[in-house]
Amino acid sequence: MNGLLLALQFFTSIPIRKELPMERKDVTGMYIALPLVGGIIGLAMYGMAALFVDVIGTGTLLTSVFVVVAGIALTGGLHLDGFADMGDAFFSYRDRVKRLEILEDPRIGAFGTMALILLIIVKIALFEELIQRSDGLLPYFIAIPLLARAGMNVYFSTTCLAKEKGIAHFFKEKLATGTLMASSIGMGLAIAVALGVIIHSVILPVVLLIVVSGAVLLFRSWSLKHFGGVSGDLCGAYIEGVEVLLWLAIIICI
Repeated sequence: MNGLLLALQFFTSIPIRKELPMERKDVTGMYIALPLVGGIIGLAMYGMAALFVDVIGTGTLLTSVFVVVAGIALTGGLHLDGFADMGDAFFSYRDRVKRLEILEDPRIGAFGTMALILLIIVKIALFEELIQRSDGLLPYFIAIPLLARAGMNVYFSTTCLAKEKGIAHFFKEKLATGTLMASSIGMGLAIAVALGVIIHSVILPVVLLIVVSGAVLLFRSWSLKHFGGVSGDLCGAYIEGVEVLLWLAIIICI
């Protein structure tokens, strides 16, 4: 239970006003619970879509805007901040040390702003397309955020730290890496199987697992090359980027 509460406290805007233990088992439990928190966020986003389409009766474009806003509100914009910081750092075309300094800078620059705007526009377009195409959206809304965060756990577990300080360093020092990887991979496989049973398809779950696995390998290699490892901002950027890829895969396959 402490792990779930920590995941809600650190990775969502849900107010958990309680001082919780931060021992090895608690931090590991927090990351194990993170994909489940993603599923909860996805469920809330689905609820927003159902509210605007079925109850209020708005069009798919406006509905998509509010779905994206709901996701941003529930995460407190945490992952978007990481995506913007990554954009500023990478497109600065500076050396590795300077890129890490830019990652730590709380201010957002021109490249980060452009990356953020583009990401939000793409997400709105993807949801608008998806809502137009399909009625049975609930399984996807739960599966996609969960799979993205399970993949992030594997990425975080298997990549060395870019810097020996910060919140990511604190958390990784306390992680039981093997336990987290086994749990995340098992959870990802389980949700893929469940999705396949619900939608009566083998192809789509396999495609989604390939996308997540490929993203872990490619983003890990890219992170090591350009930043020397993983950071909290890069983890947030991974989640945002992979969610977009997974939603795009669904639109292509259904």
